[in-house]
Amino acid sequence: MPLVLVPSARWERWVDNFVAGHGGADLAVSDGALRGVAEDGSDFTAHLPFATSYDGPAEPGAFAAAVVAPGTWGVLLVRKGGFAVARLAGGDLAEHKIGQRHVQGRTKAGGQSQQRFARRRDNQARQAYEAAADHAARILSGVRVVVTGGDHAAVDAVLADPRLARLTVVEPWLAVPDPRRAVLDRAVTDAQAIRVEVTNA
Repeated sequence: MPLVLVPSARWERWVDNFVAGHGGADLAVSDGALRGVAEDGSDFTAHLPFATSYDGPAEPGAFAAAVVAPGTWGVLLVRKGGFAVARLAGGDLAEHKIGQRHVQGRTKAGGQSQQRFARRRDNQARQAYEAAADHAARILSGVRVVVTGGDHAAVDAVLADPRLARLTVVEPWLAVPDPRRAVLDRAVTDAQAIRVEVTNA
């Protein structure tokens, strides 16, 4: 089922386009989400960000108005090539750190050389994750809710740090390239978007 991230400012237009494109639709609130079922059998289910449950009227404008960022929250992006961690106050970036690390690529050499390269690559990755965890523990101090992305194994390795055990990870998972400032900025925007699962008949 395709997942679409829609900023709250564009939500009413998105619903209008869905309704127009599918010959009309009925909207209803179900299980904390807004659901739309079109006359042609297509449907969507929209979820508020930050694991927020919705119990208001089945109206696009009211649903969009319910998108409110927590007072303090975080973003954690990790890949083998680097990391980005940010603390936000509402929708504003309060503090962040972006780091790049060189991690040895795979080698075509065989035997002992391949094993030596593999050990070096694993050590470099572990050091990169430890550095990311150090910055995350500092920047995300006092944060409870965090949106993550990058490489699943890398994020799991960083979150395994006991200092980060208090964090609650919420959707969406952000599939991002090696973190840079532009990647972090986009991730902050996507983290606050309405998550829409769409099924087209």
